[in-house]
Amino acid sequence: MSAEDLKDRRFPTQDGASPMMAQFLTLREEAPRDALLFYRMGDFYELFFDDAARAAAALDIALTKRGEHQGEPIPMCGVPAATAEAYLARLIRAGFKVAIGEQTEDPREAKKRGSKSVVERQIVRVVTPGTLTEDTLLEARSANRIAALCVTAAGDHALAWAEVSTGEFAAAPSTPATLAADLAAIDPVEILVEDTRYGEAGLLGSRARITGLAKAKYDRASGERRLKSRFGVQTLDAFGDFTGAEVSALGALLDYLELAQAGSPARLAPPKRQAAQSVMAIDPATRASLEIERTLQGHRKGSLLDAVDRTVTAPGARLLAARIGRPSTERAEIEARLDAVAALHGDRAQRETIRSRLKAAGDPERALTRLLLGRGGPRDLAALACALREGEALAAELSQRPTGLLPSRLADAAAALDLTPRQELAKLVADLETALSEEPGLMARDGGFIAPGWDGALDEARALRDESRKVIAGLQARYAEATGISSLKVKHNNVLGYFVEVNAKHGETLIGTEPFIHRQTMANAVRFSTTELAEIEARIAGAAERALGLELEHFERFRGRVETEAEAIRTAAQALASLDVAAGLAEWAEDCGATRPVLRDTPVFRIEGGRHPVVEAALKKAGDSPFTPNGCRLDGAGAEGPRLTFVTGPNMAGKSTYLRQNALILVLAQAGSFVPAAKAEIGLADRLYSRVGAADDLARGRSTFMAEMIEAAAILNQATAHSFVILDEIGRGTATFDGLSIAWATAEHLHAVNQCRALFATHYHELTRLADDLDAAGNVSLKAREWKGELVFLHTVAPGAADRSYGIEVARRAGYPPAALDRAKTILERLEADNHPSARLDDLPLFTAMPAPAPAKPSAVEERLNAIDADSLTPREALDVIYALKALSGKT
Repeated sequence: MSAEDLKDRRFPTQDGASPMMAQFLTLREEAPRDALLFYRMGDFYELFFDDAARAAAALDIALTKRGEHQGEPIPMCGVPAATAEAYLARLIRAGFKVAIGEQTEDPREAKKRGSKSVVERQIVRVVTPGTLTEDTLLEARSANRIAALCVTAAGDHALAWAEVSTGEFAAAPSTPATLAADLAAIDPVEILVEDTRYGEAGLLGSRARITGLAKAKYDRASGERRLKSRFGVQTLDAFGDFTGAEVSALGALLDYLELAQAGSPARLAPPKRQAAQSVMAIDPATRASLEIERTLQGHRKGSLLDAVDRTVTAPGARLLAARIGRPSTERAEIEARLDAVAALHGDRAQRETIRSRLKAAGDPERALTRLLLGRGGPRDLAALACALREGEALAAELSQRPTGLLPSRLADAAAALDLTPRQELAKLVADLETALSEEPGLMARDGGFIAPGWDGALDEARALRDESRKVIAGLQARYAEATGISSLKVKHNNVLGYFVEVNAKHGETLIGTEPFIHRQTMANAVRFSTTELAEIEARIAGAAERALGLELEHFERFRGRVETEAEAIRTAAQALASLDVAAGLAEWAEDCGATRPVLRDTPVFRIEGGRHPVVEAALKKAGDSPFTPNGCRLDGAGAEGPRLTFVTGPNMAGKSTYLRQNALILVLAQAGSFVPAAKAEIGLADRLYSRVGAADDLARGRSTFMAEMIEAAAILNQATAHSFVILDEIGRGTATFDGLSIAWATAEHLHAVNQCRALFATHYHELTRLADDLDAAGNVSLKAREWKGELVFLHTVAPGAADRSYGIEVARRAGYPPAALDRAKTILERLEADNHPSARLDDLPLFTAMPAPAPAKPSAVEERLNAIDADSLTPREALDVIYALKALSGKT
């Protein structure tokens, strides 16, 4: 059963419940209905009733029972608290939410109220796919966004999204037509919608978990109040000119995140507004077809992002993914990114220095967020200090360039990383470097993270603690000598504390002997305490408790200072990520010979020596022959060249690769990257469409052809004069005349109505005649050559239409039976002779009526073999036969 089915579950009432079970059922009522409740009991998180049954099945752990409630056994399962994150990860991946019911009281305090008192517990957090912050639950190089969709009564659409682990918080307008593309660009793992809108068209097919919210959560006035209160402002104008729908979406998202934090404030950056059409629209089908962020199999490896990613930090990888997934349409922004790449592309020595320092910077974005949410530890403090110190060194490195020669993005990064004007932040970094031990632990409660010399009182408490332990060792030696029992040991456990232990045969002699006080007799040993031991234990416990208390106080003070400087730290972390992307793209550009594209305001697309970045990388890795580069020219309305180009050529010659490589060159250029081409002149595109390949959608009742027509219809309805379209084999999924008619009409519509730049690959050679009739259409073809009876693909694009498709040759390579190939050739010759697809074939004999080929005459070797009586041969005769057979076969 899916997580959605959990919402209507019912749990037992508290009638007759034990105190502990009554507390569990109270927390169960407070938790979201569709969440499992992790109820902390000592060293375990335990689940009861239906929660236990669901979790045990999902985690493949034992489902047991614990007592009874209302006359029925209580189902129960549990997981160790120490390894709970691993189980949480499995549950989240399985689609569950998990509410954490944590102990909020010291058990010793609860005992003071009576032996049967229950330790206080509260829900401290609700873990959902979009609210994760732990490194163990997140992919380091991928964002983990949660989005909220708002649709107003007037039909206005807006999206808000956040990345809880980094603090990202933003909103943008949307429309029913672009919603699917907008969501695909954000790529959330969880989407919040009004609970009556589960069927919103743009949500269908999304990989994200869909969570329904009450309509009241999208109230604009409440959302505005919540945002103002959270960010301490009187107006939201300073953050952007948000629409009512955007404010409602932001407010609903913020409310949900605060619920997930059990009422604690969500630690996000102030919201940013992404203007309409500020990023290239790429619908889900196009994104999947081009394998921009992941392959059709869902893997990052083999995608465009994987091919160009040379970043050395997790934040850099996430920022690069955001830029590749949401290419900009703002020329000034793209040029600024390209300037930064160009500056580092031309200076290998400085680039290597920058990348070396970035490797040590870690992931300050997520470390900061964990500290702000109260989930961080000493290691996160150390990570921030290290990142900020490396950032300061990077600022100094960048500042070595002469004034005026540092691109704006690199200058901005240097300014954000320079600690000189930020004295409090610089002092925090210096203090952390001094105060923290060389290898601080993960959790503050474990202690040992403050270095000696930082706090005299802490050093004194530690000395007393450690000295007392030495006294314990000396006491053991003294007791052993006094009793003459060399095997006597002083031990410790959580029940008895410190005790003296001797084996059973010596135990009888010590009972009743001063100063030993009998405590416990076991099968093989007897245990005693002494007044002196109890006094030393009290001193040790007090010193250890005081030392840990002092360390926790220091941790909280440092955490408070981090919170005060949070915005400056977040800005510095973003600067480090930006530097990493620029340096990584420069590294990739040098590796593969990429060049800076020249951007134009007019819709042109002129490529010389273009290459497919993913295919080229695969060929290089495999050691195959180099990728064959090809040019492309598409000019917008009013320009001299074609804006619609028909691409023809043999199957397997590389038409789809050619189409895709040009689309990917456009994506890279608008992401702010160099492109794999000798030269590129590119007019910015507002939308990118790809109708390449064939796949059905049987779950939604769509055949392959229906899916193709839906995608093609979206292109014809939405593409503008500034869009870029690649189409492959439109109309091939139906009858010849139907398909040709659809392809013909599609081409004319793209040319006359959409007027967009388009590459149209086809095997309908009739379409190539349109290049003569349409003023902005042209033909190119992938070349092939027949050589000694074999078809050789040249992978070269040249002007003009192809004369043949060589389909029968491809069938031969695929392993078609010779008889089927011969039949195909006969039919093809008749069709070509009549020069029309409607040629009558009535006079062709049916395949089944064709005479079977005459059996081949046996060879001399076969005749000789058939004449041999193998059972009567002597070994010598057998050897003679072998020589004879070799002679008949022409071998010596």
